[in-house]
Amino acid sequence: MAADRSSNGSVPAAGISRLRELLSNPLSLVGLALAVVALVNILFLFLIDLMSDRPSPYIGILAYMVAPGFLILGLLLVPIGVWNDRRRRRSQQAGEASRYLRIDFSDPGQRGAVAFFLSFTIIFVMMSAVGSYRAYEFTDSVQFCGQLCHSVMSPEFTAYQLSPHARVACVDCHVGAGATWYVRSKLSGARQVIATISNTFPRPIPTPVHNLRPAQETCEQCHWPRKFYGAQLKVFTHYANDERNTVRQIRMLIKTGGGDPTTGAPSGIHWHMNIGNEINYVATDDKRQVIAYVHVKDLQGRVTEYFAKDSTLSKEQLQNAAKHRMDCVDCHNRPTHIYVPPDQSVDQALLARRIDVSLPFIKQTSVTALTAPYKTTDEAMQGIATEVHKFYSEKYPALEKSKDLEIRYAISELQRSYRSTTFPEMKLDWKTHTNNIGHFYFNGCFRCHDGQHVSADGKVIRKDCDTCHTVLSQQEGEAPAITNEGMPFKHPIDLGDMTAVNCSDCHSGGASP
Repeated sequence: MAADRSSNGSVPAAGISRLRELLSNPLSLVGLALAVVALVNILFLFLIDLMSDRPSPYIGILAYMVAPGFLILGLLLVPIGVWNDRRRRRSQQAGEASRYLRIDFSDPGQRGAVAFFLSFTIIFVMMSAVGSYRAYEFTDSVQFCGQLCHSVMSPEFTAYQLSPHARVACVDCHVGAGATWYVRSKLSGARQVIATISNTFPRPIPTPVHNLRPAQETCEQCHWPRKFYGAQLKVFTHYANDERNTVRQIRMLIKTGGGDPTTGAPSGIHWHMNIGNEINYVATDDKRQVIAYVHVKDLQGRVTEYFAKDSTLSKEQLQNAAKHRMDCVDCHNRPTHIYVPPDQSVDQALLARRIDVSLPFIKQTSVTALTAPYKTTDEAMQGIATEVHKFYSEKYPALEKSKDLEIRYAISELQRSYRSTTFPEMKLDWKTHTNNIGHFYFNGCFRCHDGQHVSADGKVIRKDCDTCHTVLSQQEGEAPAITNEGMPFKHPIDLGDMTAVNCSDCHSGGASP
């Protein structure tokens, strides 16, 4: 026992020798220092993340991704430094026999070193397991998707927070369940991170259209067309661009339909949704807005093919072209990241009384201010305030003084609306991404329901208004008369044959035609 201890009997001589060997080279010292600093930071950030009600996304990425990386690097440097130091010493003592690692548990120093190593390894593995799981959770979080790359994803994250799916995590729709799509999303995300760091990402960020996961595996985990029935009441409220901001309301039933084919025939708009029919189509553009061919197969296996009259593709080319099976996102392609057009956002603000409807020409003035060209968001905030104040100071100077507070509230609401829908730094506004639901600002339904897709036996995909909705009432100013039988849609301006034009031919979301 005396040979195993130093003169004071407290520390093994072998232990002192190994400690000196560990600390005698600068590389191991750097590694130890780096590991200790990283470990302290992990514990500190973990406590902050644990105690915070709303942890920052930066804390998560530092605690579970960056700091563990430095800890592992530091621990790797320690044995590398020892190995390098021993190699250097052996080269200086060429005549000395080679020494190999020998574990002797009768040596108290070695027993202590092994016990320390095993204890540290168990603790480190446990911390790594917890940290890895937390890192996995963090990369699936809304904060990671929307806030970490704040300047890049700001438009999408802003629209997401105001959307009907604001309480649904990004990955529930963009990734879904299962390891395969998770790995694919992370590989794609790595490419996007590199583009962000190198500042080579496109402006605006393009909408994913191709290679999306089938909607049956994402959307239909919550929304089930087989369980949809009947129609939904929808009230559209518009304000005119006249001095009185005259209100016009249209009440209609949207024939949502749906239904289970085992209990009855599917009907309505969800007739398309693979419960009563299988629909495939050919688009001639990347955004799938120009439909040249539609293939419909019903439950009995009967097939009907519709060809666009103005298509330049031959039947042979259409047969060989890539076909896409229709699903939810062919119509609901903007279910979350919705950029509301200025005239619609002003209508909503007037209806909710966030803007005083008694202010003369406030609808026209507001839309004009929102749609003016601005280079930056800060410039837009100033420009909106200037435009509104200028209009009332020139046209209604007395009213500007008596309604000063109402005008200021209107300006504040318009500025909020602009920040929610227009992002000049990312070159994005309400016109950037096509919204296929409905047909007011974009062709949407009219991509197929245009009266121009005809089958060989003369069947036509109709464009009639009553195909998908029934108008119950429409009235300007006064309270409308309501009918349960429906009525033909009447445009405020006589346009003649309504089937000859599309709504989006005139309605752009900006100032009135």
